[in-house]
Amino acid sequence: MTDFNFAPSEDGKPVANRVEPGKRPRSSMAPTIVFDKDGRLAAVAGSPGGSLIINYVAKTLVAMLDWRLDPQRAVDFPNMGSRNGPTEIEKGTEAEPWKAALEAKGHEVRAIEMTSGAQAIVATPQGYLGGADGRREGVAIGD
Repeated sequence: MTDFNFAPSEDGKPVANRVEPGKRPRSSMAPTIVFDKDGRLAAVAGSPGGSLIINYVAKTLVAMLDWRLDPQRAVDFPNMGSRNGPTEIEKGTEAEPWKAALEAKGHEVRAIEMTSGAQAIVATPQGYLGGADGRREGVAIGD
């Protein structure tokens, strides 16, 4: 994995994500399975994307579970998040106008390229509903 910091210290202080025994990378493929209160499958989501994977998956899950967006709208929603630094919003999307409002609240904000490639599926009474992020290859198909 490439998400480790190979410099063990900066300014004489240990780096949090330095390489050492027992450490794990700060990101992973983060495939996530969500079950309902009765233990039945409710949704699944995952994404490629290196150190941004966790943000992509969290955004997709919040969009589906909290905002009740269908999986396609959830993966298409602009990406945003933080990796223990500035707030990052997806460049070239409807998220860019959020920059001024976030800065007014004290955030340091950067608009960056975010090519998530998130995938998601929701179980419905009628069957499964999927979404594939158009920022990368892939498409959701089914009956």
